[in-house]
Amino acid sequence: MSHLLAQAAGQGSMGQFLVQMAPMLLIFAIFYFIWFVPIRKKQKAHDELLKTLKKGDKVVTNGGIYGEVSKVEGELVVLKLADNVKVRIAKQGIAGLEGTPIEKGAGS
Repeated sequence: MSHLLAQAAGQGSMGQFLVQMAPMLLIFAIFYFIWFVPIRKKQKAHDELLKTLKKGDKVVTNGGIYGEVSKVEGELVVLKLADNVKVRIAKQGIAGLEGTPIEKGAGS
């Protein structure tokens, strides 16, 4: 008999634990959809932009330098900044296309 009472008490405490944890799980789910989903969307869009870079695209770097893509070499991009001025930068250094608004990241 005492064994059955102990089991019933154990099941009640487990249900109580789940009820107490429900608000925390709900907060985590809301936080996930408000914070992580938009960041993932922006990252996918940025990755797609980097894949489709081509000669002649006018871009802005993460450092705020404006230039025109002269050549794409794998993970490197050669930017023409002015006549006879070219620099090589990593593709990840490209923030976006010139003229498109650049949204600040979540950490900014």
